[in-house]
Amino acid sequence: MSWRVPLAELRISEEDVAAVLGCLGPGRLEAGAAVAALERALAGTLGVRHAVAVASGTAALHLACLAIGLGPGDEAIVPGLTFVATANAVRYAGATAVPCEVIAAREPNVDPDDVARRITPRTRAVIAVHLFGYPADLAALAEICAERGIALIEDCAQALGARFGGRSVGAVGDVGCLSFFSKKQLAIGEGGLVATDDERIAARVRALHALPGPGAAWDPARLGHDLAMDEPRAALALSRLGRLAGELEGRRRLARAYRRRLAGTPGIEIPFTEAAVADSGHFAFPLLLADRTQRDRFRAALAAEGVQTTCYPALHRLAAWPAPRPSLPRVEEAADRHVCLPMMADMEPASLDLVVDAALRAAPPR
Repeated sequence: MSWRVPLAELRISEEDVAAVLGCLGPGRLEAGAAVAALERALAGTLGVRHAVAVASGTAALHLACLAIGLGPGDEAIVPGLTFVATANAVRYAGATAVPCEVIAAREPNVDPDDVARRITPRTRAVIAVHLFGYPADLAALAEICAERGIALIEDCAQALGARFGGRSVGAVGDVGCLSFFSKKQLAIGEGGLVATDDERIAARVRALHALPGPGAAWDPARLGHDLAMDEPRAALALSRLGRLAGELEGRRRLARAYRRRLAGTPGIEIPFTEAAVADSGHFAFPLLLADRTQRDRFRAALAAEGVQTTCYPALHRLAAWPAPRPSLPRVEEAADRHVCLPMMADMEPASLDLVVDAALRAAPPR
């Protein structure tokens, strides 16, 4: 359907179009100067030594898993509430994804204490997801991983621009993975990035992310993946990168406006704290309803007024999730109760009014 207010809205400037057209003239579409320039720029933005541009956020996670040596017989702990690509990347590497608890419905990021409880001799990695753009507790997770000699992968697909302890997310763990999907902070349609300070991880990702180029000696022992970014997308990302700081500030303003106007509404809770707003990348604006029934009624009411919303299922409830299925009551509560409102950097005041008024009307009765 055509939404009056969609979840996200991508606006392409004339400069963006010119940047993409400019890279077409030389007749090279595969990775070249624009990809290299984007990698340098994003390494500087994140504060890491190495950045490798790839085809998607899922590709970034997949390559990160392979680069740290994850494989058959290994386990990686993932939060039970995340986009399914987090767990799929582990499975692509032949390993087992072990879902764990979130802290609470009001703070639905991975629970470090539960991570520690689920570590076994087979655990090779922990994947910390910064859900909705809000940083997970990287200090606690890094300590747990360092003590046990396991890798910490940051899934920053929703969190470009977020910070933890004064550092960009993606620069704290052993390796960080970003997404540039159309609804993300740096939107180019499809694309991703692997970021790391570890030269060995970076070299492994570069060796794996592309097949041998024309004229290269074919080595059947080298397992390459066709997961490189192309020049047009890199050119678009470079054009949009200069506006990233302003876009992030716009998302922050919208999050604060939502919080201010919906605070204290009966039947609605707002996750995370006011203080957390400053360090979030604001991919989405989540709310909590009392239960799944109230959440679904709320979403239906907003849809009837033309407002698009979304929510994420618990990983272990997915039909394709292998048995045995764990008991994760906090994950299940957060999955059942949350709903995400539209989030964009430049939402018009009239659209904000429409979303807020629809939410207030859809709130459960006192």
